[in-house]
This record gives sequence, C-alpha cells and structure tokens, in this order.
Amino acid sequence: MGVSRLDVFYRRLLLTKLFIGGWGKPEDLKRIFEFRKIIGNRERCRSILPEDYPVHINKTEEHVDCHIHDGFFFSPLEHLVPGILPPESVKARRSCLKNVSDLFVMGGALILESTVLLRWLEREGYWPLGMTGISMGGYMASLAVTNWPKPIPLIPCLSWSTASSVFTTGVLSKAVNWTELEKQYAINSVYETEIIKLLDYCGTDSFKMGPDCPKSVHSLEDLLVLSGDVIPSVGETSKARGEAAAEGDLLIGEGSEEGGTRDDQLLSSGTNTGMRNRQANNPLNGKKTDSSKCYRPSLHQESISFMKAVMDECTHMANFSVPVDTSLIIGVQAKEDAYIPRTGVLSLQEIWPGCEVRYLNGGHISAYLFKQNVFRMPRGVLAVAGRADGGSATGHIRYI
Repeated sequence: MGVSRLDVFYRRLLLTKLFIGGWGKPEDLKRIFEFRKIIGNRERCRSILPEDYPVHINKTEEHVDCHIHDGFFFSPLEHLVPGILPPESVKARRSCLKNVSDLFVMGGALILESTVLLRWLEREGYWPLGMTGISMGGYMASLAVTNWPKPIPLIPCLSWSTASSVFTTGVLSKAVNWTELEKQYAINSVYETEIIKLLDYCGTDSFKMGPDCPKSVHSLEDLLVLSGDVIPSVGETSKARGEAAAEGDLLIGEGSEEGGTRDDQLLSSGTNTGMRNRQANNPLNGKKTDSSKCYRPSLHQESISFMKAVMDECTHMANFSVPVDTSLIIGVQAKEDAYIPRTGVLSLQEIWPGCEVRYLNGGHISAYLFKQNVFRMPRGVLAVAGRADGGSATGHIRYI
C-alpha cells in the first residue's frame, strides 16, 4: 500500500520543528520510565488516586442538548512526580513538544487526568460515556481507556499502537530536529550507557537490544539502506515514498489492509547489533565530548534506534493494560496514512484481541478534512455499553 501524496505535500508546507530542545533531561527520562511501570498497570494505578480527587467547577451552562461545565483541577502527575510537568501544564493547559520527554509526560498526565474526569462524570450521573479522538487525540483516548476499570466504548481515529513509527518512519520524522538530538546523544553518554538499560519493552516490533530480544540477520545499517528515503536524513529534503493510490470514495468495513513492503517490515522489526558492537569500542562511552569532536558515521542511525526504543517504551499500547471489554473498540484508519505508519508494528487487533478496525480510502489529511462524519461515535456501540451498564447512552468524550 502506498502513502498519500497529499500527506507528504502538506507536511512540506509546514516549517515547524519537533523536539527542538532535544531528548529532555536524562534525570526526567529515568523518572518517567519508572512511573510508566505504575500507570501501565491498571490495578497499581487505581490505588494511587483518591476516588474523590477535587474537581472545581466555576460555572455551568445548560443547553437543550448539552451541559457545558467550566472548571479546572490540578494534574495528579504534579503530586506523584513533582516537577516533571511544565508550569503551564499543571493547571488545565498543555505545552508544546519541546523535548522528546514532553510527549511521555503528556501521556502520563493524560492517563491520570482522564481517570479524574471519568470518576467525576460518573459521580455526577453522566454515564455511560464513550471516548474518541482523532490522530493524537485518538491515541490519548486509547491511553485513557487502558486505565479505566470498567467497560467503556472507544473509537480511536487515525491513530495506532505506538508513536515510534510516527517519528522515525512517518512524514513527521522530517520535522524532528535530528541535528540537536544527535548532538546530545553523542555528547552525553548517559543515554546509551544508562537510559537504554531502563527500557523494558521488547516486542517483535521493537529495536531494543538485549540477550532475550529476537535477533535479525540484518544489521541496522542494512535496514537503513533498504529503507531508502523513508528514514529522515539531516540536510536532505523530503521525498514521497512511492506513488499513492488515488483518493477514492469512502470504503469502510471490516477486513485487513494490504501489507507493506519487506523493507518496511525489516526496518521496524530489526535489532541493532551493529550499534552494540560500536558501543563496545566507542571512545565516547563514559565521557562527555565537545560536539565538534563527536563525528560518528553511525550517529544518525543510532539516534533513530534510540528514538524507536524510548518511544516504544512509553507509548506502545502493549506496555499498558488491555481495556476491560475490547469488543467495544472500533478503530478507524486511513489506508494510505503517511503520518501513522502501520507496517512493521503490532496491530491493535494483536494487542487488543476482539477489537475491530475499519479502513478508509485516502490518507491522514484527506480523512481529517473530508470524512469527519465517519468519525462520529457509532450509536450502536454506545447502546451496547448502556445495556451492559443498566442505563442508556448519554454522550462521549472527544480528545482533540
């Protein structure tokens, strides 16, 4: 399956850069990885938040078809991992993704904050509810549902099982500030000598290295050569990866999408044996070096591999609890999505057996702009939840 030319073209129009601050503080990454082990387990996370966590409502507007509540609450993450949140995120706001670590902080905060909101809504009688979102919003909704201890409908749209492919092989990889990431990775040896050891995720779609991980006959260099222009290269311009299929009419239903190329599968499933060998003989290990002296031919490849590993650790759905009732989950994907590559990573059906995935013709941008009607929460899903809960469906929470 090709990728949407509209997705590639649209990304070229945007000049914004991601992760301009780099990886984030090594100390913060260590704390995040440790806390991920808690929030990734629904039962462990359940006990760390009081049932009556305070939510402050300033005013309520009653309309014919809805009630609008204006209020706030303080993010529980600030209490549980003090100082990890940017100041503007402590009270009902979000910051930009300045550092790679900010994405992981956002995910952790989202899980806790969603639990607070869902508990409040349940107490106030707004139940049952469903959760939905588009793109990153779909991923956020998925995270929230993994932590909820009861059946709840979920419609994740244009999102998938991990963010690692988004920032290493998708068109957004071209927006990543690889120059800064490579410099920090080379100068500070803590990333490859300490942080890499804290990563637990080792699925079949992971780059993580270790004696228990599946081995590949290909080195990382071979994988990067095979992948062609999919991998971002500093100083190179973006190229479309093949011709995209024409944007067709809506095609929605069950069934599977066509598989990708063998190159893509190898890219996402291979391990980095070459990197381990280089690290063993690397004079930078254990030292901090001036950036002007840290030329390493493999530095870009190593940075990509490290990005894949840390992204899988903190964003891969396999690292979080399976939702209580996966039959209430319907994912909606774009077949030629260049923003959310699905090739070579575990599918939602593999991680959440029993869920359903439907596919649209076209790419990420065209689906977002022209097929919003498909993303509306299906009434049947909410009705099922209402019967299971002994009530009637009342609405849904949408992440944007």
